[in-house]
Amino acid sequence: MVRFIDTHRGAYGVEPICAVLPIAPSRYYEAKARERTPERRPVRTRRDEVLAVQVQRVWREHRTVYGVRKVWKQLGREGYAVARCTVARLMRRLGLAGVVRGRCFKVTTTPDLAAARPPDLVSRQFTADRPNQLWVADLTYVATWRGFVYVAFVIDVFSRRILGWRCADHLRTDLALDALEMAIWTRQREQDRDQGGDQGGDQGGGLAGLVHHSDRGVQYLSIRYTQRLADAGAVTSVGSRGDSYDNALAETTIGLFKTEVIARRGPWRTLTQVEAALAEWVDWYNHRRLHEACGDIPPVEYEQHHHQRRDPEGPAA
Repeated sequence: MVRFIDTHRGAYGVEPICAVLPIAPSRYYEAKARERTPERRPVRTRRDEVLAVQVQRVWREHRTVYGVRKVWKQLGREGYAVARCTVARLMRRLGLAGVVRGRCFKVTTTPDLAAARPPDLVSRQFTADRPNQLWVADLTYVATWRGFVYVAFVIDVFSRRILGWRCADHLRTDLALDALEMAIWTRQREQDRDQGGDQGGDQGGGLAGLVHHSDRGVQYLSIRYTQRLADAGAVTSVGSRGDSYDNALAETTIGLFKTEVIARRGPWRTLTQVEAALAEWVDWYNHRRLHEACGDIPPVEYEQHHHQRRDPEGPAA
């Protein structure tokens, strides 16, 4: 209305226009005074302008997937004292919203119901008190112009950190095994670093007591896969009831990947394109994405805090 009055005040005057429009002349003059002297604007208005810039920055820096709660948490980590309702109001004003997960899936593992399988050592209780106590593994798919691309994950339940991942255009055991090898290598490298030297990339044990849990897929029950776990000192666990809840934590991580990457950045053309996007997302997921299960800090930082509590004078993990 202020712009309308500015346009027509020369012909009709301010007061006659305000008598017709639902605005008092004093309000119009105050608005013009604030244009000339921005310091006269209310404190909330000026603060909103500053916070709106930061809200939009955080939302964009975190792949435009954060909703109100995570934007609010990230601002708090950066030292901005702001109420959650304020963030919600500013995001509505800016038209910003987080991603919403759907429920659409394709079966990627084929169970062999007749084959003997390891016991279920988890019983749908996905909790751990330390790193390398419980890992979960699963597969998913991505539709591309050249056919399906399959992705394998290995995740540490303690921190929700993705330790190993692999893309391929097949569902052979090699896909899951390569992801497992990356996870073992990741942990071995960290152990070597914390011990102050290179142990030569030991391909044997080092994960004694670890429980590796998966669904009944033939990839995870293959001789090569189970033998590699045994060589590393890990124990194999397989879901006993035969549905997605048997491996719910891995399914949750896959759901985030499908929602935050695949659904938002497609269409996907090639395996190479998916692989590059996955590598970028995993790095962000592990090092910068806030996780509610970790107290709203990234998985790697959560592990570092754990090691510092256990050994305050030792090297950070």
